[in-house]
Amino acid sequence: MQDIALTQEIAQTLYKNKANNILALDVRELTVICDYMVIATGRSANQVKALADDVDDRMAELGLALRRTEGAHEGRWVILDYGHIMVHIFHPEERQFYNMERLWEDGSNRLVLPFDQTVLD
Repeated sequence: MQDIALTQEIAQTLYKNKANNILALDVRELTVICDYMVIATGRSANQVKALADDVDDRMAELGLALRRTEGAHEGRWVILDYGHIMVHIFHPEERQFYNMERLWEDGSNRLVLPFDQTVLD
């Protein structure tokens, strides 16, 4: 599976598990740390942790190994690093405070996701 398809699969997994405000970005032209970012919000610390676990389980099924994770114990901001793809799952207050979209969205790099985002926004 190509990176863009894996990115969309991550977003789909988050959507199926009731994440909010899911955003996928192509950041290849903006940074060298990764090619794609997925940003999502969970409603509580427990949901943030569960969403991270669900994404990691799905990626493991597809053969994509997790290189590194941060924040899984606290459940306020979990980062999953899959090399070319980074996943940021936030608690609502942290999502608003860090405003990752401001840093990484340039107006033309948002990926089309395989679901109707307006349902959860």
